[in-house]
Parts: sequence; C-alpha cells; structure tokens
Amino acid sequence: MTVRDRFLPRDPRAFGDEPDYRFTLANERTFLAWIRTALALAAGGLAAVGLLDEFRGNEVLGIGLLVLSFLTAASAYRRWSLNERSMRLNEPLPSSRLPVLMAIGTAIVAVVAAVLLVIDPA
Repeated sequence: MTVRDRFLPRDPRAFGDEPDYRFTLANERTFLAWIRTALALAAGGLAAVGLLDEFRGNEVLGIGLLVLSFLTAASAYRRWSLNERSMRLNEPLPSSRLPVLMAIGTAIVAVVAAVLLVIDPA
C-alpha cells in the first residue's frame, strides 16, 4: 500500500466482488453518521468563533472544534473505503482509530472549554 493509499485510498469498488448490498448500505450509513458528526463539530467551531465574542479563548475553542471536524471527515472517508475494500475482498474489516480520536478530541475540547470558562473574568 502506497503512502497515497494510506491516507486517500483508491475507489474500493474497483476491487473484488460485489458484497451483499445490506453490508454496503450499512457501511455507507456509518460513513454518513461520521460526516454528520464532522458537520456538527464544524458548526460548533464556527459558532464559537462567531458568537462568543465576549468569551476569552473563543478562537482557540473554535479552531479546536474545526480541526476535530476536519480529522473526523477525513478519517470517515478512509474508514469507509477500507471497509468497503475488505468486504469486497472477503477479508476481515480493518481496525479504526476514529473512535479513539473522537473520544480524546472531545475530552480535550471539554477540558479546554472548562479552563477557558474558569479563567474568563466576565
């Protein structure tokens, strides 16, 4: 697997045999759930930057949410593609770091928000 394929896998539909459509649709629904999560994080990040003018550190909080949104969306495509390819080649599904990324990222954002709230003099 090349470096390009590690980060931006090729279209998985070019490999192997067509799997049961139910598995393909379930994989697609999971992908869309991650994309909705990324969209919510992006909305939260933009809201933090745009609406929390009196809150010190709103840029830090907003940029953190936007970075987490980007990582989630990028990882979601990779996860969908690798799962689809594995199903088509009748291989075990690959492990994913996306759940741990979301857990750690969300925890960091929560701690940063709490610290900024405590140090905000207003």
